[in-house]
Amino acid sequence: MTDETTLENGAAGQVAAQDAADLRSVAAAVVPQAKRFLQTCAEVASGGAPDAAIPLLLLATSDILGAGARLGAMIDVVPSERFEPDAGEEIDLDPLRVGLAKLLEGLDEYVEVIDPVLGPDLGSASLSADLATIASALTQGLQHYDAGSSIEALWWWQFSYLSSWGERAASALRVLQLILGHLRLDVADDVAAEAEYDALQS
Repeated sequence: MTDETTLENGAAGQVAAQDAADLRSVAAAVVPQAKRFLQTCAEVASGGAPDAAIPLLLLATSDILGAGARLGAMIDVVPSERFEPDAGEEIDLDPLRVGLAKLLEGLDEYVEVIDPVLGPDLGSASLSADLATIASALTQGLQHYDAGSSIEALWWWQFSYLSSWGERAASALRVLQLILGHLRLDVADDVAAEAEYDALQS
């Protein structure tokens, strides 16, 4: 092996090590955002803040979508292992989904265009299922991260964002925003007129 080859191999190794360090840094940044989303959903599902449920879910979903957008925009993460290692015992998130469904009763289900890129076909969806899907993907990634596999966690978050939870989060965010808009703006004409009068007099 020539000195030139040795230098090239050494430089390549340094680049690979730096790339791995950068990926671990990205994974570490996702962790608190994932935990905040899960904590907010659990708090809302428990009925701890019923009056603030929609705003809290809107903020949490918007925040995690920001993390997902960064994952989707970056290059494909390639884990060192060919197969995904066991993330540990699967956490049952059905109580979360059921709690959210009860809290959002009357607002939970909605109609959406299944894939607006491919056609106008409609399907049914629900906020509780959307949020549980996001929570499931984030939880599995956190299990990988806590087991010391930060690159595997990042790969899983990126893959699942592109294949499932990113779409569900985007749909949920739109519905939550629309619900909030209806709650704030859909008022009786006499109430709206009174508020307009008060604003003009102030």
